[in-house]
Amino acid sequence: MAMLVMMLCGNVEAKVEHLLPTPKKITLLDEKPFSLWRPVKIFDSTNCAYLRKVMEDNGCLIRSWGKGTVTVEIVDSIPNAGKAHVVPGMPDETYLLHVTRDNILIQALSPVGVIRAAQTINQLAKGYERKAQIAAMTLVDWPSFAVRGVMYDTGRSFIPLDDIKHQLEQLSKFKVNVFHWHLTENLAWRMQVDCFPDLTDAKNMIRDKGMFYTRQECKDLEAYAATLGITVIPEIDMPGHSAAFERARGYSMQSAEGVAALKKIIEETAENFPRAPYIHLGGDEVKITNPVFFDSVASYVHANKKRVIMWNPSGASLNKVCDMTQMWSYAGKAVSGMLNIDSRYKYVNLYSMYADLIGAYLSNIYGVQQGNDEVAGTIVAVWNDTRVATVSDNVRQNNLYANVLATTERAWCGGGEQYIEQRGTTLPMEGDELVAFRDFERRFLFYKSTILADEPISYVSQTNIRWRISEPMPNGGDASKQLPPELCEDEVLPESFEYEGRTYGTKMVVGAGFYLRQPWKTVPSLFEDAQKGSTAYAWTYIYSPKAQRVGAQIEFYTYYRSGNDKAPKAGEWDRMGSRIWINGDEVKAPEWQQPDAFIPQDDAEKGLTNENFTARPVTRIKLKRGWNKVLIRLPYVADSGTVRDKWQFTFVVTDADGENALEGIRYSPYRK
Repeated sequence: MAMLVMMLCGNVEAKVEHLLPTPKKITLLDEKPFSLWRPVKIFDSTNCAYLRKVMEDNGCLIRSWGKGTVTVEIVDSIPNAGKAHVVPGMPDETYLLHVTRDNILIQALSPVGVIRAAQTINQLAKGYERKAQIAAMTLVDWPSFAVRGVMYDTGRSFIPLDDIKHQLEQLSKFKVNVFHWHLTENLAWRMQVDCFPDLTDAKNMIRDKGMFYTRQECKDLEAYAATLGITVIPEIDMPGHSAAFERARGYSMQSAEGVAALKKIIEETAENFPRAPYIHLGGDEVKITNPVFFDSVASYVHANKKRVIMWNPSGASLNKVCDMTQMWSYAGKAVSGMLNIDSRYKYVNLYSMYADLIGAYLSNIYGVQQGNDEVAGTIVAVWNDTRVATVSDNVRQNNLYANVLATTERAWCGGGEQYIEQRGTTLPMEGDELVAFRDFERRFLFYKSTILADEPISYVSQTNIRWRISEPMPNGGDASKQLPPELCEDEVLPESFEYEGRTYGTKMVVGAGFYLRQPWKTVPSLFEDAQKGSTAYAWTYIYSPKAQRVGAQIEFYTYYRSGNDKAPKAGEWDRMGSRIWINGDEVKAPEWQQPDAFIPQDDAEKGLTNENFTARPVTRIKLKRGWNKVLIRLPYVADSGTVRDKWQFTFVVTDADGENALEGIRYSPYRK
């Protein structure tokens, strides 16, 4: 939504323009800002601890005296507010924030709305070198979709509770409101169950043995999340993904003994999460042998005064047992007459850094502009299938913060011109979508440098990068074959090439990462009909004002944090023979920690090392003063030895540490 700005001046304007997600309505007032660095009185019948913390963290002294005041009112309605999307069991988050020189008024329809207002105040206070202040304004805001969440699979890879709390705290600052906690898996059962202590016995775990969450820790996490305005949805996956249960108990979940055990487990789960309006029962990727299984367990969830969510597609007749479904994979379809959560292309463990973020931000949510009786919102899923070295690696390699914040803004603001199945993951060269994504990128990078400054984030600016990519040319099965773009000696490579009696054109693209061919045929890519046994080329020219050694993020195959795969061979960038040159000098591939090794998805110890660029230092390259030619050869071969049939590349020049895009340079396929 566009902001209505009446009058604003100086550095305060930048703080308003950085808000993420963008609020629905802002009217800026011709009045001095509210200074935070002073004693402030708070009048708040909700006793919102989060609000007090935000004020104190940004310089306020909470006192019973002083000129500055913060007043909180829970009201029945807010003038000029639209209708927020609300689902059963979750609050209306609509709020008003009215700021003058000495007073902040918060009006909200629920206590959670007060937390949302405080999160906005916290964003407005960032970026000041000295004493923070908040512009005088009237801001009215509400969400377009009720569910804006993140899912963590802690069944496969255990995530310490403090890390979960920290990440939820950071994500909540941008109005994430649901934590879907996947607690059980084939590799391990992570939630303590008093009735069945063998479930969390180390001998029944394959990975991170002996690591689990106690019942009290589950209660503590839920209580902490509530202070952030986050609803926790616990998931006990059944009857699939239940090998850990079977190892411990010695029988199937679908057996009579299994159903009886699950009833006790559901009862304890309801006790562990007293605030949770829903319990997620999984239900995916399993053959159903007990025709009344889901009826039995779902009825027990309802008996414990909770609602049921299940994966879609599922082994259940969802419209008979569910209150809400969660769509996964392209096969998930909304069930008519009930609420559905869109997680279909939100598995960030399958994402690459740059292209997929574009898809996440620009795609609408399941084809609709705002929530309705059948589309509740979206949840970004982090499946920790393949082991990575650290929790930090898990965050960085999945581009967690950028992906979740992009998706959350889309869900809060609504809109999006097309669904990802129509628009794909490539930025347009011009127009509203490019402008919108550039604006999101600007705001995200601002918070990367402030609120998220200590987080593991590799993403840098990409909207200024321009390339030409040639149509694929046949290589006769030889990935090393030199083709016209590589042999051409023109100072600037042309827009088309003649080869074997045919003209091959080029495409102009913008960004740092591209899919020439998507692994998901349902998502458009640059060359959807490309045939194996061909080669494409990508090139651009980089103008540098001086000779310098810099960093570069370079990648030709993103290793998913999910799926059995093989690492590149020693001396090769990938398993298809991709190569890259800067000013005619070849850039050598990294020294792989496990060259040509098989990387199993569910192994206890083995996993990804430095295969992804996010898990290794940036490649050091040399730029000369003036224009520098970057040429990339991209073969597409019949058998690359990788499990995913995808064709892609990533390239962006950074500072020496790889933390930020390199300033003072420009990219142009025309050397202009």
